[in-house]
Amino acid sequence: MQKLSSLRLPWPVDWADLFGRERPLILEIGFGYGAFLLHLARQNPEANIVGVEIAGQCLNHVERGIERQQLGNVRAIQSTAETALHYLFTPGSLEEVHVNFPDPWFKKRHSHRRLMQRDTLDAIVNRMRPGGRFYLATDIVEYAQMSAELLAETPGLVNLLDGPWQYEMPGRVVTKYEGRAQREGRPCHYFAYRRSDAPAPILPEYEEQPMSHVVFSSPLTLDEMLERFEPSEHKFGETVISTLYGYRGSKVLLIEIYVKEPTIDQHVALLVGPRQAAGEYTLQLSTLGYPRVTPGLQKAVTLVGDWLVGLHPDARVLKRSAAGE
Repeated sequence: MQKLSSLRLPWPVDWADLFGRERPLILEIGFGYGAFLLHLARQNPEANIVGVEIAGQCLNHVERGIERQQLGNVRAIQSTAETALHYLFTPGSLEEVHVNFPDPWFKKRHSHRRLMQRDTLDAIVNRMRPGGRFYLATDIVEYAQMSAELLAETPGLVNLLDGPWQYEMPGRVVTKYEGRAQREGRPCHYFAYRRSDAPAPILPEYEEQPMSHVVFSSPLTLDEMLERFEPSEHKFGETVISTLYGYRGSKVLLIEIYVKEPTIDQHVALLVGPRQAAGEYTLQLSTLGYPRVTPGLQKAVTLVGDWLVGLHPDARVLKRSAAGE
């Protein structure tokens, strides 16, 4: 089976091309070990099923299950929910969205990691077609209460139940985590909503830019640049750029960076290499980590380029790519 990742797929994905057919699109976010995802594929042969999950072990397990059961209508993709929703799907493209037993992130300092957040829910609503369905299941009562308030305040979603949730959902396959919760006596809370005809929240459109690079001159050698390297962290609004390590290759200097943006995290590398002219260098993105040129990554190239030029008073920027300016 082809290994799929949100960092390597086209943005947005042509799902009809990927599946080889035009069909309604169903998404499960965070499929874990895949019992529900494979159930969706078996129960909906007329639909294209997409599951996103970040854990590599879960992806491998599900991919083996897809091959073993010969399910041609389902694809597993390594991705966070935020990245998948913002970059892989277009507005109104989803028929159904399922979220099963998301991590509650109990500690207050980790609450920003919860899947059920206003921004993420707005993205889900934007990607659903009018008449589409949203389903959520959790065994954590506090998470259910928080989600009920959030969903009730969401324009574009209409509750299909008599109350905020119900304790049974006929027709569901019992997942591994769901079965454990039932055995341990924790009631499960099931939500069901319909996408109305109300205008969807607007999401920013993304257009991938050319790879950023900086050409500069400096009296320093690559070894001298590396000697001056120190890990650092920089915040620009909601974007955090961390320079982690510097490494010296035979011909280049490699700088490992981590860029965290609201909708995507990237762990990639920048390369500093000499040009033909003495004392001139190019700073550019390495292909390590499958970098996508987002505004945060553009800012990281500019940031590191400014640092390199700032190492010596005689250093100068000779050229920046359009994406790096």
